[in-house]
Amino acid sequence: MTSKGTVLVTGGSRGIGAACVRLLARDGFDVAVNYARSAAEAEKLAGEVKAMGGHSIAVRADVGSETEVTDMFAHIDEAMPPLAGLVNNAGVLFEKARLEDFDAERINETLRVNVTGSFLCAREAVRRLSTERGGEGGVIVNLSSAAARIGSPNEFIDYAASKGAIDAMTLGLSKEVAGQGIRVNAVRPGLIHTDIHASSGQPDRVERLQGQVPMGRGGTAEEVAESVVWLLSPAASYVNGVLLDVTGGR
Repeated sequence: MTSKGTVLVTGGSRGIGAACVRLLARDGFDVAVNYARSAAEAEKLAGEVKAMGGHSIAVRADVGSETEVTDMFAHIDEAMPPLAGLVNNAGVLFEKARLEDFDAERINETLRVNVTGSFLCAREAVRRLSTERGGEGGVIVNLSSAAARIGSPNEFIDYAASKGAIDAMTLGLSKEVAGQGIRVNAVRPGLIHTDIHASSGQPDRVERLQGQVPMGRGGTAEEVAESVVWLLSPAASYVNGVLLDVTGGR
């Protein structure tokens, strides 16, 4: 299979990120799997991509660190075919709490990883994809959340606010780089069956809240990934600046 180029998936070792990696490999992309702590999972996933006939590496970086992000992209430049896309998926979610119980450390860490991390990775991707800088164009897909419009009251409004920032960045950047051959969109998942809920201290969250979903169930990581991969594909060639809800109607 001829490669369609390299896509970097941040936070790609598990959940929605891992589902994106598998579907991208299925569709003929080479994939760089970024991780912060889950080295074994990322290496295993890279092995799966190779078994499907693609190129893949697992690359560690804290996306909230400018130095680590620039080093990660430099490593991808050396080890992989030219960059064709970025899936800005890495993020953190702290335990359920109300705002009056937040401290500055929690707020700053949420924004550092979820917002600064996405900006830094998008910056490096634009520098490589932009036709004004010698690139051949490409696609950036940001992982936002339905929390950006719901607000996640009594749970994690800091996370919701960080995803609101991603929505604004998506809209602005899509206009900024459209003339440089780059499309920028966001996918906003709703209640999805991943282990992120356990990390917030609510492993049963999807089951508890799925009655609020018109379709009556939580979604799967693969259902979200299908939307991400579609946005990366030529089938979405005239789709730019879109915030796509994958929420079952919630």
